[in-house]
Amino acid sequence: MSFRSLRLTGLALFALMLCQCATTPRGNLGGPTVEEREAKIASEPDGDFYYGRRYFVEKTRFWGYLREPRKPWSTAKLVMMREDRLKAPDRLPEDGPSGARYAFDHNFEYRIRGRFTGREAYDPNSNQILPEFLLTGYELLDRNPGWLFRPSDRYHRHRITMMP
Repeated sequence: MSFRSLRLTGLALFALMLCQCATTPRGNLGGPTVEEREAKIASEPDGDFYYGRRYFVEKTRFWGYLREPRKPWSTAKLVMMREDRLKAPDRLPEDGPSGARYAFDHNFEYRIRGRFTGREAYDPNSNQILPEFLLTGYELLDRNPGWLFRPSDRYHRHRITMMP
């Protein structure tokens, strides 16, 4: 192989690597294709409840995202849970054993019952004013639903990285 052929081969490989970098990055949550997610949402039962996705970030006190049935996750609201009537499913000690501590259920998907109170609550650690949701019931639907807003979602335990 001549020097010129080697050089052209090297340039072609370099160009291929650049193209690979420009493709849509995969997140670290896995999950369905966009089409599968849209079909699942379109076929959901309707009712007087919300779909909720637990979203845990260290030191924050928001619960996660809630959306109405058959609406895309892009319409979801990050909420503070008001637990007067019922404690959130992850209401466990923060220093408990693995799998039995606060936020053990990060990224679990729930059917959530309750209502928005019309009030707002401040989460000082994320510096956000969020809608308050009065929790009255919940049902676990999926322990591993994958990405939340887009397939490229990346979860980081210490930073808010997923927003609609």
